[in-house]
Parts: sequence; structure tokens; C-alpha cells
Amino acid sequence: MTDIRSRTFDWSDPAEALTQARSAGTGLEALQAMIDGAIPPPPIASLMGFALVEVREGVAVFECEPAEFHYNPIGAVHGGLACTLLDSALGCAGHSTLPADVGYTSIDLNVRYLRPITHASGLLRATGRIVKPGRRVIFTEGELVDAAGRVVATATSSLLVLGPTG
Repeated sequence: MTDIRSRTFDWSDPAEALTQARSAGTGLEALQAMIDGAIPPPPIASLMGFALVEVREGVAVFECEPAEFHYNPIGAVHGGLACTLLDSALGCAGHSTLPADVGYTSIDLNVRYLRPITHASGLLRATGRIVKPGRRVIFTEGELVDAAGRVVATATSSLLVLGPTG
């Protein structure tokens, strides 16, 4: 018989968090408010167990402790975790440069997996940074490193800047 495990998690209403983020000021101010706990993290962060831990203009850093619930059928952490961490870091690096009430969306995301990830990899740290800012498109790059400082994945992304909302 299979040993069944379970995991539960809580999250805040994302619509309320979005309203708070829009009133927080610039993208950098909203992201810093998330780190400070004034704005709750998005549900995906709670679901997957990662957090925004550092932000400054043009740079964003997320951390995650890989766990058994991240595993795929071949006994390693699913590549989707690395992809999600990098997508978040690259997107938030771009968001950190945007004025209040201006958003973005990913146009593309290219991830390169360099090493397997397991729970033994220790704390993962995804850092995203802007390569080239722009009024319509922002180009970003980043890497995911394990606790030993080894690069386990890299990524590039293009972000479409969206005009002010409502």
C-alpha cells in the first residue's frame, strides 16, 4: 500500500491583494510591501512554497526550499518549479521599474535546465534582472542556484509593458 501524504495551505483573496498593490504606489513599492507583509503573496507562492525575499530597481529574488511535494515521477523536482521561480523573478525584476498602475505580461520565457534538483539541493534562489529596459518591452535574464551556489537553471524573458489600468 502506498504511504499517502497530505499538505494544506492558505492564501489570501488575490483580488484584494491586487487592489492593495495598485494603491501601494510604483511596482517597486508594491513588491517591497509584499516582502514586508503589508500585501499578501499571490496564491501560487503559497501553493508552491516560495517567496519574494529581495527587490530593488531592476532586480528581484525569490527563494524556495524544494520538498517531496515538488517531485515528478522520475524522483527529482519537477522542472515546473524552476520555471515558475525564474518566471516570477524575471517578471518582478521588470515590474520593479514600472510606475504605479502599469502592469506587464510575459511574451516569452526560455528556461535552460543545467542540473537536477532534489530536496537535497537545499534552498533555491532565483534572481532576475533587467538586461534592457523599454517603454513597450523589457528584456530580462536570470539564474536559479542551489544551496551550494551551483547554477541549476537559467532563463531569459521578454515582458510586454501594459498601460495604466482602469
